[in-house]
Amino acid sequence: MAERPYEDVRIEGHLIDSLMVPQIMDDVMDLEGEFEILSFDVGRTKTAISTAVFRIYGRDRAHLEELLTAVQEHGAVAVSPEDAVLAAAPADGVFPEDFYSTTNLETFVRIAGEWARVAQPEMDCGVRVTKDGEVDADSAATGSAAAGSAAAVRAETVPLSEVRQGEHFVVGHHGIRVVPLQRPRESQPFEFMASAVSSEKPKAQIVHEVARLLRRVRDDGRLTIAVVGPAVVHTGSAAQLARLIRAGYVGALFGGNAVATHDIESHLYGTSLGIDMQSGMPVPGGHEHHLRAINTIRRCGGIAAAIDQGVLTGGLMHTLVTTGTPFVLAGSIRDDGPLPEVITDVMEAQRVMRSYAQRAGACLMLSTMLHSIATGNLLPAAVHTVCVDINPAVVTKLADRGSFQTIGVVTDVGLFVEQLADELEDGRA
Repeated sequence: MAERPYEDVRIEGHLIDSLMVPQIMDDVMDLEGEFEILSFDVGRTKTAISTAVFRIYGRDRAHLEELLTAVQEHGAVAVSPEDAVLAAAPADGVFPEDFYSTTNLETFVRIAGEWARVAQPEMDCGVRVTKDGEVDADSAATGSAAAGSAAAVRAETVPLSEVRQGEHFVVGHHGIRVVPLQRPRESQPFEFMASAVSSEKPKAQIVHEVARLLRRVRDDGRLTIAVVGPAVVHTGSAAQLARLIRAGYVGALFGGNAVATHDIESHLYGTSLGIDMQSGMPVPGGHEHHLRAINTIRRCGGIAAAIDQGVLTGGLMHTLVTTGTPFVLAGSIRDDGPLPEVITDVMEAQRVMRSYAQRAGACLMLSTMLHSIATGNLLPAAVHTVCVDINPAVVTKLADRGSFQTIGVVTDVGLFVEQLADELEDGRA
């Protein structure tokens, strides 16, 4: 009887606190593979890392490759790694067959015996490899990485829409090392509140920890992105979010036509979606206000022009423009108008959002499922992400889509943003 194929893999880090070892065991057993632990050296202090070596057995080589792919996302790497395999893109907008599909975790590829960090971690992309501007075609054709040191090589994530014929991409799963998110013992409790989605989490503690996070990100000179839905306006918390922007705690805003439109409507007409912002009662003819607000801004030539002309004198969008805070309004099929600043080409909107997402240190997702999922797809896993929504399904869906670093807060977004602004303004963070 032929010996079953196997491969030895090593994993390092805070293996016990992060539950990385049982996750590998579960994945192997779920895929009907087998394993044995060849060694397990446990760190003896809170900061020391642990190291384990597994031998993974498959029924055949194809089954073994499936098992190795599964455990790779937990940081497992071959004890005797091979170089990454490259292949050329056959056409614009088309990856080569068997391309490596990225996660949002920090990733390295092995080039000529050295590990090169993949720039711009992002899920659902390919890894393009260039050396001195171009990978040697002969090397790629033979299935090996370009010759030369890893220092001369650039590896970066590239979305499908930006692939160009002849560029070289990593294929298969050899020569790839993924660095999973880990849980060292000294971590703040905030970083792991995402273990369950519940409306019964301690909101005051979460607000306090989010405030500490935003202050740290701001003081480090990094960017906090606010992904904002129209509920922020409907609940009357746009003014509270504007406080965070003016104080420098929000460095960019993502949204759609709706949040900008209803913010402008609330300032011009005192309503949001036709509901009076003071009384909470419908206003006769109020259903027209959002369209009239769009028309007013379009007549002025845009939001900034309306501010310059004295037409728009307050509100969230006014704060963004007057503070010089960048914003990206991505359009959808549902949009009325839209406002002149709305980017109706969704791939162009994604490209602009990506430029901010890769510089982010934190992200607040405030009651907008589709824009939150879109932003989560662009963010590296290392970016602290807080999703606030009254609907638990929104937070769950975001995590299911791969943004597993998200802390979910099930509560009214208006109360949350107001409490957060008060916490930061009072200096308690």
